[in-house]
Amino acid sequence: MAEDYDVAIVGAGLAGLTAALYAGRFGLRTVVIERLAAGGQVLNVEKIENYPGFTQGIAGFDLGPLVQEQAEAAGAEFLLDTATGLQIDADRRVLRCEGAEVTARAVVIAAGSALRSLGIPGEADFLGKGVSHCASCDAPFFVGKQVCVIGGGDSALDEAAVLAQQVGRMLLVHRGPAFGAQRVAVDRLERLSNVETLFNTQVVEIVGGQTVSSVVLRDGTTTRTQDVAGVFIFVGLEPNTEFLRGVLDLDPTGHVVVDAHLQTSVPGVFAAGDIRQSSSRQLVAAAGDGASAAVAAARYLERR
Repeated sequence: MAEDYDVAIVGAGLAGLTAALYAGRFGLRTVVIERLAAGGQVLNVEKIENYPGFTQGIAGFDLGPLVQEQAEAAGAEFLLDTATGLQIDADRRVLRCEGAEVTARAVVIAAGSALRSLGIPGEADFLGKGVSHCASCDAPFFVGKQVCVIGGGDSALDEAAVLAQQVGRMLLVHRGPAFGAQRVAVDRLERLSNVETLFNTQVVEIVGGQTVSSVVLRDGTTTRTQDVAGVFIFVGLEPNTEFLRGVLDLDPTGHVVVDAHLQTSVPGVFAAGDIRQSSSRQLVAAAGDGASAAVAAARYLERR
């Protein structure tokens, strides 16, 4: 049997948690549906340096639970489940989940994104056997060894800085001619003596036996093999919007289309965080989105 709420929020990253905090403070019966742990991908970030108010930075696994605690204190409930579909039934918005069905008068989609894969040979085969997406989680397995980091954005350079403290040598491989990361991250990387950067280069295959032993690099028309013990991949994100296709308007990249008030193509359904179109993909912006979406949802319900 479906359970009825004023506001249902899909995703417990910083956008979803902030939306839950604000919706709860409006006195709305609120539930957050999350398939993993509250905090989302921020849980894997060892040190967040660009979130206002924390002059010494804060670990992601500390920030997520702090905001969850605030949301729970405001009255928000949490449901561990996976949203698989959204149905519009007159004034009800029905979220189909793997283990339950949740109905609400308004919905905030804050399901975030999944790490993008390279789609190259060996990537899936060696996941957890030398291929990783989390430096703070897996760096201890590669102390003193040579590893490869793939990517050129903020996440790649931030994770590279974490890895550099423990590995012996690191190859940072980026397919473009220059980094797209913030200047502070680039400057920090340039001070690391055990990092070699390869621009205009791609990893085209990951090779190994029981675990990763090497990567195949391509630079223009030249291909060579490089010995490495681990491969860390940070090449962007894909929005978790597959369960919304055919219900909400999505842009060509799969992000949810929203208006100035973060409302989607369906009245009463809002989107927040990096799942929405034109997001800056910054934590502070995700929190702002969550607050804005909750305020917009409350105003929508006031008019009903």
